[in-house]
Amino acid sequence: MAEVLVYVDHVDGAVRKPTLELLTLARRIGDPVAVHLGAGADTAAATLAEYGAARVLTADAPEFADYLVAPKVDALQAAYDAVSPAAVLLPSSAEGKEIAARLALRIGAGLITDAVDLEAGDSGPVATQSVFAASFTTRSRVTKGTPVITVKPNSAAPEAAQAAGSVEQLSVTFGETSTGTKVVSRTPRESTGRPELTEAAIVVSGGRGVNGAENFSVIENLADALGAAVGASRAAVDAGWYPHTHQVGQTGKTVSPQLYIAAGISGAIQHRAGMQTSKTIVAVNKDAEAPIFELVDYGVVGDLFQVLPQLTEEIKARKG
Repeated sequence: MAEVLVYVDHVDGAVRKPTLELLTLARRIGDPVAVHLGAGADTAAATLAEYGAARVLTADAPEFADYLVAPKVDALQAAYDAVSPAAVLLPSSAEGKEIAARLALRIGAGLITDAVDLEAGDSGPVATQSVFAASFTTRSRVTKGTPVITVKPNSAAPEAAQAAGSVEQLSVTFGETSTGTKVVSRTPRESTGRPELTEAAIVVSGGRGVNGAENFSVIENLADALGAAVGASRAAVDAGWYPHTHQVGQTGKTVSPQLYIAAGISGAIQHRAGMQTSKTIVAVNKDAEAPIFELVDYGVVGDLFQVLPQLTEEIKARKG
């Protein structure tokens, strides 16, 4: 079978879930070849092999950490030249999409972003996308060059399929323009202990109806009971009630969890664009005419300050 390059998203060798999903999807169209950049390849190799990576191409250089994404594009291009793959898959993170766009331009290939499914086709991989605020589903394929495709987190359930996972060193030459923008400092983000928003299986979001930053604890308490991430609508973020990094919507992050709970969110198109592909949607809102009720699986017309604490206590009681 043809080989498929999979860009590895990791933290010091700890492979993140979207990469395992990419490996699962890559097996539908070829033999996955993982590209691991930075430290921790020895740690990552076992996990990558467990989920189907036939080979692991690895490179470690200070340029990957000291500069912005261009050195990573150099490395992925080197992997592309070495493998001549049938496709290149990356996670649909902000960094993943920038790397994908730069790589596609360099190799003269078509680009598909934010795919939610992938399958083999007679003329190359076929990607499914959810577009126009999830109003339409499209199936697309690249007609020029090697397809470069980014895939949304939670689009596929990771499935283990043991492969060789042999580790091979990748030779990378960095171009002069790749080191033009240097990272001069980093500030670690304070950990909440909750899952990352775009990767979480459950998301609980609050909106204008929360009525203040001091009230977001009711959202956080339910999220913690469920082991969920916390999201917020644009109205809540613009009001300064919750950080922008938690905004769900067209100008925030797109999520597609197994369960999405919207509390005090009216359901404007801007918000729907960021969560409409969630598998199960539950809404709590005092306004029975709120647009959010048009797309939910379950809706509760009621005061979130009464409904959510009761739900939180019931969940805790059932968990023992």
